[in-house]
Amino acid sequence: MDLAGVARRRVDAAGTSRANRGWWDSAADDYQAEHGGFLRDAGFVWCPEGLDEADARLLGDVEGKDVLEIGCGAGQCGRWLAARGARVAAFDLSFRQLQHSRRIDLGGDGGEPLPVVQADAEAMPFAGESFDLACSAYGALPFVADAGAVLREARRVLRPGGRLVFSVSHPIRWAFPDDPGPRGLTADRSYFDRSPYVEIGDDGRPSYVEHHRTLADWIGHVVASGLVLEGLVEPEWPDGHEREWGGWSPLRGRHLPGTAIFSCARPV
Repeated sequence: MDLAGVARRRVDAAGTSRANRGWWDSAADDYQAEHGGFLRDAGFVWCPEGLDEADARLLGDVEGKDVLEIGCGAGQCGRWLAARGARVAAFDLSFRQLQHSRRIDLGGDGGEPLPVVQADAEAMPFAGESFDLACSAYGALPFVADAGAVLREARRVLRPGGRLVFSVSHPIRWAFPDDPGPRGLTADRSYFDRSPYVEIGDDGRPSYVEHHRTLADWIGHVVASGLVLEGLVEPEWPDGHEREWGGWSPLRGRHLPGTAIFSCARPV
């Protein structure tokens, strides 16, 4: 049994899901208090670099489309999509995050609440070929043991010709300390070490798990799922953006990519 602290060790799907559900339930209040203003109650921000879907249009025209948000948190992205005419369903592993989605709905303009459900991304509770689009902004995919299972599920629920766009931490960051300052510019571990980052609670059990995939791993998972990779975006840190978010910062953003955004399609 590990002592409380940080470890690098394998954690299976059940252990990963249990740890991250508990972590996000306990961290949701602080997360929304710290980042809610940046994300906006109804806004679609792909990443800490601030790339906004209103400008990037990675999903294209969403009006009249059935859209699934994977790992929706408090539903900010889904609410933005619904305001532009999409029919949105959303889910998250964390019940507390979904309570924040309801809080935003109740404090809003009286419009229709965002339909949300608590679920694990490795087993999506939706019928096959139900959606035209699926999206995920740092939702679920870094926090599951089997990213391939999530991508296979995304393909299953997409209609032929449907598209999935998702953002994750850029794989190269795994080789560097998660530090926004100068220390975060010097690699201290192998990019090829796929041992998950695991925080251990006082009981010796994982309390937070994040899994690393190389760029080739991500592409391999996309291909193996039956999706087609259409594009990859590495957002540059924009001038005038001075906000730090964990290990993301203007200093690091000038030297290292912080986010990878994959655009995929289910073949017709």
